[in-house]
Amino acid sequence: MLALSIRQPWAWLIINGGKDIENRDWQTKFRGRILVHAGKGMTRDEFDSAAIFSFGRTGTAKLPPPDELQRGGIIGSVEIVDCVKRSDSHWFVGTYGFALRDPRPLPFLPWKGQLGFFDVPRTLEQFRDVGVAT
Repeated sequence: MLALSIRQPWAWLIINGGKDIENRDWQTKFRGRILVHAGKGMTRDEFDSAAIFSFGRTGTAKLPPPDELQRGGIIGSVEIVDCVKRSDSHWFVGTYGFALRDPRPLPFLPWKGQLGFFDVPRTLEQFRDVGVAT
């Protein structure tokens, strides 16, 4: 199954905070469910900027404290339904936006991230048990 590494707290916002666009400077033709990998890196400035941005956009997104955000592993899955150059979503700020729907949290699975889409073996028991097709 494909996965995409996303820095925290943006990964958390996709799974838990209603973020329905993942901004990228590259496009994709892929459509379907992917695993959301929370990258290891996150500075305090990045966290604070994301918190201010998400609150300013939604007025409601409340992030957990930085030390409670899981990093360096799979945290959930989401479906990519489109890749757009513009969107009415308040989360859209990129050159391209991966339009997302149906986020599903998963039990944390430590996993090394990579750039772009990367493959995670589809036979992992953890994914079958929580409703992600294998």
